[in-house]
Amino acid sequence: MSARNRRLPRGRAWPLTTTDITEHLGPLMSEVRHLDFLTGLDSGTIVLSASWVAPASRTYGGGVHPDSVGFSVDVHTVPATERAATRLVLRDQALPQLHAWITQGLTATETWRLTRHQRYWHLVDGWLTHVDETG
Repeated sequence: MSARNRRLPRGRAWPLTTTDITEHLGPLMSEVRHLDFLTGLDSGTIVLSASWVAPASRTYGGGVHPDSVGFSVDVHTVPATERAATRLVLRDQALPQLHAWITQGLTATETWRLTRHQRYWHLVDGWLTHVDETG
């Protein structure tokens, strides 16, 4: 679907495609419950994010639908002029890291799997870093 049909803000682009992610994850793609291409104007320096949705809610009596449990991946927009350079960095570094993170999550302890986890990849001046959050 074109950026116009997805209402992507002018001058913004997605640095990855569904094909990029599918090629790098291979069979692990079946573990991704939700893949989304965000349309917001600015995520700061975040270019890619992933999360593990745990099967239990933090609130008493609440629950998470079983179809939601698993990994989700969000591709954030970048300035259109930086798309090609960002794509190279994400394909070379972030997607292999995403593959490893999902693999580790699938073999993680029960304690890890019962807690929500998020990983954010930031790109600043050509340097890719990631930050993990739990809870």
